[in-house]
Amino acid sequence: MFAFALAALGLPTGLGLGLDLLLFLFTATIGMFLVAHTIAVLLALIGLPVPRLFIGTVLFDFGTAYFIFDNEESFKISIIVAVILTLVGVIAGLTTGLLFKLYNSSWTGRRLRTGMKIIGALSICIVIGLVVSGSTKSIQSVADSDQTIDNPAELGTYAVTTFNYGSGKDIWQPEFGAKADLISQSVDASAYITNWSKYRTMYLRYDQKALPLNGRVWMPEGSGDEAYPLILIVHGNHLMEDYSDAGYAYLGELLASRGFIAVSVDENFLNYSAWTGIPNNDMKVRAWVLLKHLQQIHTFAQSPGTPFFGKVDMNRIGLIGHSRGGQAIAMAADYASWFKSDATLDSVKEFNIKALAAIAPTDKKVDGINAKLKDINYLTIQGANDGDVSDFDGDRQYNRSSFTKGTDFFKASLYVQGANHSQFNTDWGLRDISFPTGILLNRNQFLSGVNQRMIAKLYISAFMETSLHEQTRYVPLFRDYREALSLMPETTYINQYEDGHFTVWTRFEEDSNRQTLPKNGIAEGKNIIWREAETKNRGKSNKGDHALILERTQPSQEESVYSMSWPYRAPQPTSGSPEMLSFALADQSKELDEIQEEENTKMDRFAIEIELTDRNGIKSRLPLSQFRELPALSEVQFTLHPWLELHMSDGKYNNPTEAIFQTYQLPMAEFVSANPEFAPDQGIKSLSFILIGDRGKIMLDDIGMY
Repeated sequence: MFAFALAALGLPTGLGLGLDLLLFLFTATIGMFLVAHTIAVLLALIGLPVPRLFIGTVLFDFGTAYFIFDNEESFKISIIVAVILTLVGVIAGLTTGLLFKLYNSSWTGRRLRTGMKIIGALSICIVIGLVVSGSTKSIQSVADSDQTIDNPAELGTYAVTTFNYGSGKDIWQPEFGAKADLISQSVDASAYITNWSKYRTMYLRYDQKALPLNGRVWMPEGSGDEAYPLILIVHGNHLMEDYSDAGYAYLGELLASRGFIAVSVDENFLNYSAWTGIPNNDMKVRAWVLLKHLQQIHTFAQSPGTPFFGKVDMNRIGLIGHSRGGQAIAMAADYASWFKSDATLDSVKEFNIKALAAIAPTDKKVDGINAKLKDINYLTIQGANDGDVSDFDGDRQYNRSSFTKGTDFFKASLYVQGANHSQFNTDWGLRDISFPTGILLNRNQFLSGVNQRMIAKLYISAFMETSLHEQTRYVPLFRDYREALSLMPETTYINQYEDGHFTVWTRFEEDSNRQTLPKNGIAEGKNIIWREAETKNRGKSNKGDHALILERTQPSQEESVYSMSWPYRAPQPTSGSPEMLSFALADQSKELDEIQEEENTKMDRFAIEIELTDRNGIKSRLPLSQFRELPALSEVQFTLHPWLELHMSDGKYNNPTEAIFQTYQLPMAEFVSANPEFAPDQGIKSLSFILIGDRGKIMLDDIGMY
């Protein structure tokens, strides 16, 4: 019953959870009756002196548990899970049977049997409930007297009105069907989708030639001719029959209260179904449908009598995407790479997509290419405990985002310890992987859904305020998460930041010679292992970026030094004097092998110091810890047992960490305070990273100046 209930949770029919459970448990009951009695008859014919019906039920339990888990996981995992579930059932059954036998003839025994049957049924329900809900940590914010910004996660001053637009024909979600407030046009995606299951058509009552444009709208109640920025929110590839679009109401209501029109877009018809698979080209069509929504809303905004009439500023558009939706928004912004020849999208060039916020996005090649962003604000948020998109794929899109020199466009990332994939959507719960396999994931390290969504609200609201309302007071939050630490749950954060005013010294992408730097710069190392290498994600595939690895392999009194120098001076900002040294750093010390040290040998902990030299040869040196400590992420155990990390989901949880960069921004004023003779306004001639104390390993990237 337990295994079949898990299967029902992972294979929704669209009829509702209650009916699904009844259907699957009824099937389990009939199957057990038929199979167990058939096995019992065969054993009787053979003449074996064994409890035949009991053996039949045990074999049925084992076979069905194996079959249910074998659909997704390896042979070893399926066998082990089937054995464990069967043994638990056998032990519970024998224990119950023994108690029944002890009281078989007494009135108390009959009462006990009835009570234990009820308790058994309730136990199954309770266990299933615990599996579905899991356990998470609810963490309060930390007080910090240095708080410098107001809370962008708080509701704004606008009253909010909600309504839905849709095809008017949806039979599963009446808010887009008979109860739709506004009727939208259907769109023909047959030019892209050629593999659409006939069973999908039977379920949805439409095919790829008539895809609906369904949206949940949160709109500020304003007066007069005020036009608001438009924000579309799009979900990822959850199960088709378990609808996802309502799970972002917490964002829609917040954004509308702060003066944005927010729309959660329905693309469930493009999602995977255990019964009908997934349409081909779904990733491309997700982006295409978003663009069609922009066209539809633009039409509404020009049509008197609609709620959108005169209220939408198509010159200020933001897109929010989760999972595959996070990749779709980047593709929509870079639509010319895929849809240049699509004449139906000609009007899209009139719209101005200014900001993209991607939550745990995927980043797969589509038609052999990835989206590239130019002069668009980009934010990505990733949970370290994400059991679905376990690699920080948003990092890849971050690296492919660039700006025109001197502009205010920026990109930022936030990596959150304890955040998983699904809790950013209120309807997805804790199911990073569909049941039944989802029960094997470890949820003990999770932040609570409330805390996780608090982070999303704070960052995404501040991001849209900055990008579409031009509220510059929130920019410090993206430069350094500590600016809003008192508003955030207590956990570990790592963030990156860069904007159009950044003067690059090196990104380690220029050539294969590790000793050369841009603008005739020279790199040198002393008592240190140093090399340039491609950055890797948790799955050990490339992130599309190169970085410098510095490794201090032996603890000693001698310093390990990596230096960058230029014959005249390092590249200068286009206007003004140097104010801020900036670089990205990832701590890789956990990758070092353990070395047995001699007794009585005690070395100071691994530390980094930064030394700058001006054009006059004057040096100033400071410990990096004066600005912030090294980013330290705890290793994540994604599954219930370390053995499963190696074998589950094709081994994608095999590596507990990946290279996650923290941006450091060091004010020149601090170096001047350390040595008043140091004159950065004359230019910087050299920069040195000095590693001292114990063994250590770091990665450096994106070194430059503001």
